[in-house]
Amino acid sequence: MAVLTATLPRPALRKRPLSRRAMRLLIGLLIGYLVLWAAGAGSILGLSYLAREGTPAPVGTHAIQGVNHFQPVDTDGRLWRGSAPSPAGYRALASMGITTVVDLRAERMSATELAEPGEAGLKAVRLPIRDGQTPSPNQVQRFLDTVASASGPVFVHCGAGVGRTGAMVAAYLVETGEESPSQAVRRNLAVGPPSIEQIYYGLNLSPAKAEQPPLPVVLLSRLVDAPRRMMSYL
Repeated sequence: MAVLTATLPRPALRKRPLSRRAMRLLIGLLIGYLVLWAAGAGSILGLSYLAREGTPAPVGTHAIQGVNHFQPVDTDGRLWRGSAPSPAGYRALASMGITTVVDLRAERMSATELAEPGEAGLKAVRLPIRDGQTPSPNQVQRFLDTVASASGPVFVHCGAGVGRTGAMVAAYLVETGEESPSQAVRRNLAVGPPSIEQIYYGLNLSPAKAEQPPLPVVLLSRLVDAPRRMMSYL
């Protein structure tokens, strides 16, 4: 006679809640990060404010339509800097005699945006650098060659015309012997707050080298800069 055996259902596995120790660890890490971010971001903002108060704008600085932070880089008007131009900004640049625009943005752009410089009669050169980061030695050399070979004045920009633009401008000023590293960094801080790695990069420039910062500086910088970069995508 066959014996029927019933298969009892297995009890559902319960998700184990986080232990108090794990919760304390997570909260501690969060608080530590917030302290790191506040100290880093606050220090950079403070340095930028002090530099802006104590550094006069370069001679020749003036407002033009469609470009923020617009100002000359060198004394002979060969190189200018600012934010990413609007279509009206590109036309304004062309009207003042600028012939070449160097775009440092690594962000994805539409075909319409990429065509805007050409539609204004400007030559466009792209040297993409990620937000908050610094140019490679090859990019710096290409930039120097572009400025030297351009048929007229050159305008360089990133997004806001602060961090990436400032790092490339600092390399240009130091390698051409126009300013010392500290002078170039102070001038960039007066325009706006760059990232920690961009400040370190500028201070360690020399006419013979333009190297990217070491890994510990990069990691610290990107931790501090993460909230700003995330907000820029919203």
